[in-house]
Amino acid sequence: MPFAALGLGPKLSQALTELGYVEPTPIQAKAIPVILSGRDVIGVAQTGTGKTAAFVLPLLERLSVARAERRMRVLVIAPTRELVAQIEENVRAYGRHLPLRYATVFGGVGEGAQIQALRRGVDIVVATPGRLIDLTEQRHVDYSALEVLVLDEADRMLDMGFLPSIRRIVAKVPATRQTLLFSATMSKEIEKIAREVLKTPVHVEVGARSTPAEAVTQHVVEVSPGGKVGALIHLLKDAALESVLVFSRTKHGADKISRKLEAAGLRTETLHSNRTQGQRIAALKRFKSGDVRVLIATDIAARGIDVDGISHVINFDFPPQPEDYVHRIGRTGRRQAIGDAISFVTHEDEDNLRRLERFLGRGITRKKLEGYVAAAAPAASAGAGSREESSGDRAPRPHGGVPTRAKGPWRSQGPRSGSFGPKRFGQQRGRPQGRRGRT
Repeated sequence: MPFAALGLGPKLSQALTELGYVEPTPIQAKAIPVILSGRDVIGVAQTGTGKTAAFVLPLLERLSVARAERRMRVLVIAPTRELVAQIEENVRAYGRHLPLRYATVFGGVGEGAQIQALRRGVDIVVATPGRLIDLTEQRHVDYSALEVLVLDEADRMLDMGFLPSIRRIVAKVPATRQTLLFSATMSKEIEKIAREVLKTPVHVEVGARSTPAEAVTQHVVEVSPGGKVGALIHLLKDAALESVLVFSRTKHGADKISRKLEAAGLRTETLHSNRTQGQRIAALKRFKSGDVRVLIATDIAARGIDVDGISHVINFDFPPQPEDYVHRIGRTGRRQAIGDAISFVTHEDEDNLRRLERFLGRGITRKKLEGYVAAAAPAASAGAGSREESSGDRAPRPHGGVPTRAKGPWRSQGPRSGSFGPKRFGQQRGRPQGRRGRT
């Protein structure tokens, strides 16, 4: 089905063709016609299935058929500055042939440029709740012409405590508006919020709720708390781990992991709330370009990362909440590509692992690292701050500082609860034939 069949005009179709989009994803095919009809929508789909384009494309089409007023007609609220920047990047890409203006509003940078953009007049604003409230209190935001309110990653905004801010913003916008709520997961709390802010919404759901993308193969590696860094270095000796996103529970832990990997000859970048916006943008740029193959991030900073070709997600620290696990591993296996999620689990994580498996409705395959002996690598856990790794545990450093590839580091221990997908470690990863409209 072409995008034009969904009701999108020739200028949007042209932009999508130039971007290499071949056909809409299931969430886009279902949501775009409903949004164009003016109905409120609750959209639920797995991370990486194209939710952003599912609401951006019809809203651009709606704005393009009316005279530009240079007043805020669409407001998109997202939980993090990275996600705001990602949405705005997609808005500009899809709307490249449309005479529309866009602005972003988020913290971590000066207010001046954002205030000037709002004063000049914009059609679409993409914002985080905190900075938007600040500028609203300073009377720099005019909601009077608003036609559409979008709440993206609503579950994450609830987790981050943004509910009071969302309610304050909703109280400011016109009652006669279209409201769209998109999320990768849908809890009872989110459904309650939806009842407060949406009117007779249409539910658009693709796949099972709270289920990771099927393209992601999931594995668990049991390690000791002091052996996680050594296990990570051992894993990264395999060149099949081409582009790796490592999740740390804390920002200080992320910095510590980075220092230990750098000492082992592995180039890394970090992404967390202690870094300035400029540093975060530069880190993402180096990771996207392939200048570094390992990005270490916390949950808050990583929300909104949309990088083509992330081959592996590694949960260095196992997430306590199942929803966080779903979002983390959704950073790989995007745009029809395959991906792998590897989670380190200590004895302290067993309860969280069982909770996750109940949440997913299935078990996760246990694997062990072939050739890795924890006793020979007294690596310190980044979170524990104990002993440094011995030099014998470090990856060899050939020309260019790229670790050599270990031969077959993975050996199945026998799946306790079933296996998910083919065994792809070390397999050549081919790009999909044609790109679907995923964001």
